[in-house]
Amino acid sequence: MKIAIVTDSTADLPKQVVQQHDIGVVPLYINIGENSYLDGVDMTREAFYLGLPHFKHHPTTAVPGIDAFLKAFNHALETGADAVISLHISKTLSNTVDVARLAAERIKEIPVHVLDTGNLSLGVGLLARRAALMAEAGEKVKTILAEISDKAQRTYTFAVLSTLEFLRRSGRLSNLQFGLGSLLILKPIIKMNNGVTDLEKTRTITGSHRRLMELVEEKGKLEELAFVHTHAPEKIARLQEEAAYLVPQGLPAMVGEVTPVIGSHIGPGAVGFSFIQAV
Repeated sequence: MKIAIVTDSTADLPKQVVQQHDIGVVPLYINIGENSYLDGVDMTREAFYLGLPHFKHHPTTAVPGIDAFLKAFNHALETGADAVISLHISKTLSNTVDVARLAAERIKEIPVHVLDTGNLSLGVGLLARRAALMAEAGEKVKTILAEISDKAQRTYTFAVLSTLEFLRRSGRLSNLQFGLGSLLILKPIIKMNNGVTDLEKTRTITGSHRRLMELVEEKGKLEELAFVHTHAPEKIARLQEEAAYLVPQGLPAMVGEVTPVIGSHIGPGAVGFSFIQAV
């Protein structure tokens, strides 16, 4: 039985992983002024982050239309899939999963199972890769769905932001909070698990990186860990060195540049982890 795996561009999967496991990726839209771009197709992430501080209008984002998902699901059907598992960014952050479900209802030839991962970035990506590996190993749809749903409860994304400015621009932070945070030189850590987003404040970059690793250590043994960043290659390389002891043996740790869909809110220079906690 051939099972196709589909996700969206917020999963931040490296191209080689997408190609190796033949994972379908449906891009979201990035809107800058009157222009719309397909995430990762019409605009590279490097171009987005270099331009972000200078855009006249702060970027907004939009979910794919039903047709985009129908195209991905039909492609899976046409290439011999007997079922599709489609994993997406948390519904608390985007309506992408709802559109995927509407599209799935229109596919009558094969079953299409849509999952809300409750996460973002490589938190989604790790689950999509794991689903693909299980499908390649010949696991049944029921088994994959059960295991991925379980792992999703134990999947976390933690990242430290370099500035509060873009949370303010996107309306996620009030001017008063921004003013107080800037005075205190706060370096917020964003935490995501099971659809819930939290914000923890630290005072310095050094302190925030140390706290970031402490947060991971507090979760105990890990199944998998990946590194995420918003166009911060030097910072993420340094974090990879500092946090090498956290990477479990087995699959190599992926490194993903965070989608502009999220990056428009948190800005360039952020670094962090996505990981699956062991049972």
